[in-house]
Amino acid sequence: MNVKNEVSVSKVRKDAEDYYRNGYFCCEAVMASVRDNFELDVPKEVIAMSSGMSVGAGRSGCMCGALNGGILALGMLFGRTEPNGPKDPKVVKCMELTNELHSWFREANGKHSVCCRVLTKEFDMGKGEHKEQCIYFTGLCAGKVAEIVVRELGLTNTDEQTA
Repeated sequence: MNVKNEVSVSKVRKDAEDYYRNGYFCCEAVMASVRDNFELDVPKEVIAMSSGMSVGAGRSGCMCGALNGGILALGMLFGRTEPNGPKDPKVVKCMELTNELHSWFREANGKHSVCCRVLTKEFDMGKGEHKEQCIYFTGLCAGKVAEIVVRELGLTNTDEQTA
């Protein structure tokens, strides 16, 4: 898969937040931002593929959709397409990166959870009170995914050039 050589991690994060504000759910916003900012040569259907994982997997409140989006994006970039068994280096690496994202998100959200229900329990979801927090988590996950991709593929984070 062709990937852009340099990317702004902060733009990946901001674009994900803006995608959420403008109509995508959390998971879709992460996928769209990663796809667009890394200029991946994959169809827009990868965004559609992520639609059902939003709001904790189909509004079930299970794993945070933003984290789901990050996991899907990592799989898209580092996952495998052949059934080469559990020791396949591609799947081993992808699972390692996914675990890194999962563990990081547990710590980074301040609630030490990945459960949408836990992360939003103080909000009335019907009134949309959760939206700003979910936008924040969406950007957080998209930014971390971008950091991982930049690191793993040896790309340039243009934010570091201007810092």
